[in-house]
Amino acid sequence: MSFDVIDNWHKELEVMNHNKKGRKFDYPDSFMKLLGYARVYFGLPFRQTEGMIRAYSRRIPAVPDFTSIHKRVNKLDITIDYSTNDSDDEIILAIDSTGIKVANRGEWMRQKWHMRRGFLKIHVGADVKTKKILSLKITDDSSHDAQHLPELVQQASQKGNVIKVLADGAYDSENNFSYLYHNTNALPAIKVRKTSSIKTKCHPRKKSVLAQIFNYELWKHSVSYGDRWIVECVFSTFKRMFGEYVMAHKRKYMIQEIKIKVELYNLFASV
Repeated sequence: MSFDVIDNWHKELEVMNHNKKGRKFDYPDSFMKLLGYARVYFGLPFRQTEGMIRAYSRRIPAVPDFTSIHKRVNKLDITIDYSTNDSDDEIILAIDSTGIKVANRGEWMRQKWHMRRGFLKIHVGADVKTKKILSLKITDDSSHDAQHLPELVQQASQKGNVIKVLADGAYDSENNFSYLYHNTNALPAIKVRKTSSIKTKCHPRKKSVLAQIFNYELWKHSVSYGDRWIVECVFSTFKRMFGEYVMAHKRKYMIQEIKIKVELYNLFASV
């Protein structure tokens, strides 16, 4: 664990407590974020997080209790590092979604008591070059993938020029092709459904349908559709690092936990 945050402990508190009404902060946000990182990476409850940091009590000015850690970590303003580390800032975006369980109950519990709590879906846009998550949207399991493509592309566009969007057949819709054609300069490398008809009113989609019907292998090679596996690699790495479930019980805390995990994943990807 890095304790570089201790170097600016008092200066950061002075800035945070400036003109603050009510009780002053005892712990800087950077230190609480460090505890949030440690909690999600090691999969610790808040009580164990407190116990872990108490082992370093001689090195830090003050140790928060688990209640303070819970409150402060869930109130942090998480800003995910979307930087691409690329000089030309040209982004090839791979988009997909995956499910995150809201509980770590086993199969026996579900069959015995017929329990189903559903899951959360995280929709991400990953940079093919850096494998970093550039855009994020968290929804419930009833949300369809296709409707979130414009928002994911828009988030990534704020950090660079999106020149290509790779996505599977779940994102095949006239709205998505029209959005990419009229609102961005991105090439839509989206696999269309096998039952797609050329009698579509959307010209960009019609062009893609014709290309894939004529010679799918040629189209796949021309748009480098195989690079879409990068987002699957991101999901695999993310779940191996943090698990396939969230520890929080309330939805707002689940979303905060996932954001912290994504931010930490991008920090690791930057190394």
